[in-house]
Amino acid sequence: MIDKQQDSLPREDPKTSSPITFRLDAKSGVPTYLQLVQQVEHALRLGFLELGDQLPTVKEVVSSLSINPNTVIKAYADLEGKKIAVGKPGQGTFIVSVPETIEMTQLRSLRRSLKRGWLRSAFDAGLDSDGVEALFASTLREFILERAERHDSLTVDTELLA
Repeated sequence: MIDKQQDSLPREDPKTSSPITFRLDAKSGVPTYLQLVQQVEHALRLGFLELGDQLPTVKEVVSSLSINPNTVIKAYADLEGKKIAVGKPGQGTFIVSVPETIEMTQLRSLRRSLKRGWLRSAFDAGLDSDGVEALFASTLREFILERAERHDSLTVDTELLA
């Protein structure tokens, strides 16, 4: 993991008070609102967003991504339903809970190791980014199932297996 200042998503609008800028992948097949939700969740897990941080306003997201305001409202409602964020009328939407994660130094080390090792090997072998993502996702699902079987665990994260 690289420092938050260096690796946080760049702000396109200097007036925004949020440390996150959303990006969309039209080819992903993932609904737009869900891409926004996932980006917030990933930013939290990686330390880019913290407790109390403000998300971009609906108007800012609509303006920067050219999407329907209802899409942003749906994403923020989903985050509220998950008790990750809360909207304060006239003020914005704020992060109110952060999932447990490992220390930033350990995250940085794991990220560096992934970039220098496995990712480099995958690209050197000829995989493109879609191939890398597909291989990683399928291997992660396998790993989780094998680990659950070894530990005779019934608690398998079904979201990861989808």
